[in-house]
Amino acid sequence: MLVLSMPAAFAAETADPKVAEPIPEPRSFVTEHRGEFNGVSVRYTATAGETYLRDEDGKPKASIFTFAYVRTDAAGPRPVTFVWNGGPGSASLWLHMGTFGPKRVVVPSDAKNAGLPPYPVQDATETLLDVTDLVFVDPVGTGYSRALGEHEGKEFWGLNEDALSMAEFIRTWVTENQRWNAPRFLLGESFGTTRAAAVAEILETDFMLRLNGLIFVSQALDYAGSTPYVRDNLISHITYLPTMAATAWYHNKVAPRPASMESFVAEARAFASNQLLPALFKGNALPASERAEIVRGLQRYTGLSSEYIERSNLRIQGFRFAKELLREEGHAVGLLDARYTQDQLDDLAAEPSGDAADGAISAAFKAALMQYLRSDLNVDWDRLYLAPADSNLNKEWRWRTAPEGEAWEPWPVNTAHNLSRALRANPELRVLVASGYFDLVTPFFDAEFTLNRHDIEASRVDYRYYEGGHMMYVNEPSRTRLLDDTRQFILQQLRTAR
Repeated sequence: MLVLSMPAAFAAETADPKVAEPIPEPRSFVTEHRGEFNGVSVRYTATAGETYLRDEDGKPKASIFTFAYVRTDAAGPRPVTFVWNGGPGSASLWLHMGTFGPKRVVVPSDAKNAGLPPYPVQDATETLLDVTDLVFVDPVGTGYSRALGEHEGKEFWGLNEDALSMAEFIRTWVTENQRWNAPRFLLGESFGTTRAAAVAEILETDFMLRLNGLIFVSQALDYAGSTPYVRDNLISHITYLPTMAATAWYHNKVAPRPASMESFVAEARAFASNQLLPALFKGNALPASERAEIVRGLQRYTGLSSEYIERSNLRIQGFRFAKELLREEGHAVGLLDARYTQDQLDDLAAEPSGDAADGAISAAFKAALMQYLRSDLNVDWDRLYLAPADSNLNKEWRWRTAPEGEAWEPWPVNTAHNLSRALRANPELRVLVASGYFDLVTPFFDAEFTLNRHDIEASRVDYRYYEGGHMMYVNEPSRTRLLDDTRQFILQQLRTAR
């Protein structure tokens, strides 16, 4: 057989170069609706669609997919609230379908498993469309949002990178929708509050785009107070104790059990600050009599045995508490919401396997959103909706805050400094902080600890507490209270603007 070979150089010259596929125009799905919100009849447009971020050459670098609900029967500069969840790597479906969107999925209010489909989806008549337009944002690598062209998702996956892309999105959206002179609010949950503080500083100081208010749901600005799994982190043993007390009270592990959970939690706050913190600071220098008193206090507020408290050396790790509290029953309490419980395969493990709260409701939220996209918003697209996020997002996420090449010493993530600077740049800016009593991921006492420091004026922050967990809105009374508190906060800030 005769084989003819072509010189390599000639082959390279004649091969067709790879041609980049053109980037299509942004997709958009628009529907018209009418609903009643807070007793007010509202006509609104729902736009499920892409907003393109562009690089320095004006070429699209990322598609940010949002669900924008814009009232069409009201005059004047309508307020707009940008809403996102956390993660990092969470799409906006939780806040969207849980409480702030015009439709919501109904899950059991008493911390029971949501069960099997179909899951009920109802009108969310208490939500905020009477007072503000709502834009639910999915960051790159979540939902339908993607990097475009020659750009990669990892360019947007980092503390600073994420904040800048979200600030750029807001600037682009208000420009394209002629909302530069409209009142603006940011509403984030969990890491979404980490993001909101950083975005607020960029908007206020770099983009000259003023905000009217910030709403933090399950605050997470300074991670020192929400990382119980770091052994030497004494702060988390203080910030978690009141949540442990609320959880022990809820599960009847406190004897005698006070009638009021709030008063019991207040006692736990005082004990944590005035007795436990100095005791842990003393370490081995703690006198035996003081140690015995601390053991009794921890036994009282956590419901755990004195033997376990001694073996833990007075340091009760928050996630281990979730496993230990109901160990004799073979159950663990939830991390996102300690009202939930789950049977555990390994009853000897130190920490829970999985999260009881996440497992109880996540499927219901995802199913409700995917059905709502097709049936109500007419989103007919073959692109995969990423919830969970792109599998590479967490692997490639950058917490580094200094540029490459510069010295950088790892430290707990902290955007409270960004918030402090944003508040100084905008003297009228205020913050609403919504916390669940049963949140073992971002404990409510950490919100107080964080925002009472970092040179943030106490008068600029409003705290609200709810009988629920990280997503307190799955508890029905807490959902309606959260919406009412948020509405009153927005109206208060709108009055200030006048």
